[in-house]
Amino acid sequence: MKDEKIFNIPNFLSFYRLVSFPFLLYLIISSQEVFFAWMLCINLITDVLDGLIARVWKMQTQLGARLDSLADIGTYILAFLGVMSFKMDEVSSWLGVLWLFIGLILFYNLLSLIKFKRFPSLHLYSTKIGGYLQGIFFFSLFAFDFYPSMFILAMSWGYLSSFEEIIIILISKEIKSNVKGLYWVLRKQS
Repeated sequence: MKDEKIFNIPNFLSFYRLVSFPFLLYLIISSQEVFFAWMLCINLITDVLDGLIARVWKMQTQLGARLDSLADIGTYILAFLGVMSFKMDEVSSWLGVLWLFIGLILFYNLLSLIKFKRFPSLHLYSTKIGGYLQGIFFFSLFAFDFYPSMFILAMSWGYLSSFEEIIIILISKEIKSNVKGLYWVLRKQS
C-alpha cells in the first residue's frame, strides 16, 4: 500500500529488535549472560508489544510485517545461540528436539525464498501462540530455570505451527502477509 504510515510505534519496536542484534551477539561472545538475558527478555517483550499495538490501533503495515518477521528470525537465532552458550548443561539431553525445531524454521524460510524470492511473513495465529510459548520458555530459562514441561510444550507447538507454515507455502501461488492460518487460506482458495 502506498498510503501506509510506516513511521509508527510497532515498526519502531521491530526496528529496535533488528538494531539490538549486534549488541546481543557481542554479549554472547563476551560471555555476559546477565546482560544478554536482560536484553533478550526486553526483545521478547517488544515482540509481543509491536504486534499487539499494531492490531489494536490499526497500525499494521507491509513494512512492519516484514520487519517483524526478520526481527523474529534474528531473535530466534540469538536466543538459540544464547542457549548454546549459556544453558548447554540444562538443555543438552534435549538437543535433538531443539535442532529439529531449528531445522523446520530454516526449511520453511528456505522454501519461501526458493518459491517466492522472499522470507515469509505469514503471521499465523499458531505461530503467534508458538512465539509466546517459546518466549515464555526463553524468559523462564534465562530468568529462572529450565522447565522440561515448558520446553516440550513450546517445541511441540513450534513443530505444529512450522508444519502449518510449510503447507501454506507449498499450496500458495503467491506469498501474503498476515494470512491467519491454513483454514483461512483454504477458505479463500475454494
